[in-house]
Parts: sequence; structure tokens; C-alpha cells
Amino acid sequence: MRKSGDERREEIVQAVIDLAASDSGGQLSTQAIADRVGIAQPTVFRHFSTREKLLQAVIEWIARHLLGLVGSIAAGSGTAAERLQQLIMRQLEFISRHRGLPRLLFSERLHQDSSMLKASVGKVMDGWTRTVAGLIAEGREDGSLRADLDPEETARLVLAMIQGLVMRWSISDFGFDLPAQSAAMWRLLEPALVPDSVQGSRR
Repeated sequence: MRKSGDERREEIVQAVIDLAASDSGGQLSTQAIADRVGIAQPTVFRHFSTREKLLQAVIEWIARHLLGLVGSIAAGSGTAAERLQQLIMRQLEFISRHRGLPRLLFSERLHQDSSMLKASVGKVMDGWTRTVAGLIAEGREDGSLRADLDPEETARLVLAMIQGLVMRWSISDFGFDLPAQSAAMWRLLEPALVPDSVQGSRR
């Protein structure tokens, strides 16, 4: 059965992400992408007329799936602190299943060559920050997180910790279990975010 344009574009985006896991993310050739999908090279250009448009589609895929995951956890059940801990773990699991993501997002091309792509990544980060800041604000209300936390500032710092960890994982050629690091991260974050009385009740 002939695949629809949307299905073919999804395959091409997935191929970029998969190939980036073994590439710098900045030197992916359209021939390698075509070979991965099993199509002719001109077909890639038929769906994405420029490399920038292809990378834009990749960023949109990340936004749709990652922010969808984060949003669903933030809207779930349990205390805000429990959902924040789960969010960190699930996000690291998601990234570990798509190893090319950090190499694409941290690539030199994206950061230096395209203001449009940088702006798109910034929107993803802003969306993540807003969602987590809302969760932290909720935690201040339900008592599971400290009342003196600044929600947006705290969300940005948590994001920076995740980004630093993911960068180290990528630089090490995925040399350690990324999701397993969520427990260590929470051991560091819990004393800073969770009231002492709540920490004691969770042990």
C-alpha cells in the first residue's frame, strides 16, 4: 500500500533522529536518510525542500511528543512532588529511547546557523518550563513542595540539570544508563524542594 505524505514525512523524521545517534547531528546526508527509510534521495527533498525545514520538522516532533508526555504527567494523580519525580524519570526514559535527540539539539548547525531553529527549540524549552513551573506552584499549594520556591526559577534549574546530564550521556557515547540517573537526581533535588516533614513521611 502506498504511504501517505504524512506517513512518509514521519519516517524521514524518525530516520534523522536514529541516524543522529551515531552522527554529530550536523553532518547527516540526505542519501543516508533516504537509505535508512528505503526511498530514493529526491523523495526526501520532495517532502522537505530544505535541510532547515527537515530539522524544523524534527523539532516539531520533539515538541509534540516530549511536551505531550510532560503535560500528561503534570496533569496526573498524586502529589505535585510525586509527579515531578515521575516526570524526571519518564523524560530520561523518553530521551534514552531516542538517542539522537541530544545530538540534534546540541548540534553546532542548530545553534549557529539558523535563528529560526534556535527559536523553535526555545519554544520547546519555554513550554517545558511553563508546565513544570505550574506543577511546582501546585506543589506549594498542596504542601508537597516548599512554599518559598520560585516556580519558574526552580523549573529552569531542574531543566538545566536534566540538560547537563543528557549532554554528559551523549558525550560519553551513551555509556551509562540514563533513566537510572533519575533516582540520583531526585536524591539531590528532594532536600532542596520538599519540606522536611514531607521527606520524613515518604521514607
